[in-house]
Amino acid sequence: MADAADFYTGIVAESYGPLKSFSPDPEPYADFVRECGGPALELGCGDGDPLLALRRQGLDVEGVDSSADMLERCRERAAREGLTVTVHHQRMEELRLDRRFRAVFLAGPTFNLLPDDATAEAALRRVRAHLTDDGTALIPLHIPAPTPAEHLGAVRTAPAADGAELRFSMVSEERDEDARTQTAVLRYERRLGGESTVVERAWALHWYRRSDFERLAAAAGLAPVPDTDADGDGDGDGEDTGLLTFRLRVAGAATG
Repeated sequence: MADAADFYTGIVAESYGPLKSFSPDPEPYADFVRECGGPALELGCGDGDPLLALRRQGLDVEGVDSSADMLERCRERAAREGLTVTVHHQRMEELRLDRRFRAVFLAGPTFNLLPDDATAEAALRRVRAHLTDDGTALIPLHIPAPTPAEHLGAVRTAPAADGAELRFSMVSEERDEDARTQTAVLRYERRLGGESTVVERAWALHWYRRSDFERLAAAAGLAPVPDTDADGDGDGDGEDTGLLTFRLRVAGAATG
């Protein structure tokens, strides 16, 4: 599978902001940080949504991402707004910071970019190592649906800052139910002055059934917070569709 650090480089990183179809609502994450208390850490902060919105509110939140290009864009956005932001260029599964946090969160199912269960468990172990004894982690997980055939090849466009046209389309998609992976080939193009730069990259998602994720969390020393371990579009028996949002604490920690 392609590594997210390699995926979000060059014109892909440039295209991310202009071409993204939505930005996460910062308020649920601001509420989470206020509820848990600071300091807080956003994993997979990318170019700064919602990290910068939380910093605008004065919350003590740092960010970490595996893509140097995306972090540079985050710093540039912060500088334009006069915000102070602390971000770290590290992988989730190799996280080594000198601070522990009362709130650790992902703003969307970025955890699905980790390629396999072993990497996911390593990332959860690093989350546990960076939580305070009373800290809480918020991890959304997505079980993707196959992309409708009519969406393959559809082109989305947006202007770049220098007037270039940025173009995006999905070329193909493959799904492996046994491996719990869905891999798409994505095409990015930058057109300016009659010249065109094109890159195609594999976009891989690895998903988890509830039982899979709970097993990995337990192996990492984390346990779901009772009554708040899942949210969103799970099916009636709490298993395997849509968006599941887990709140995790250090196993054995008090939850009251």
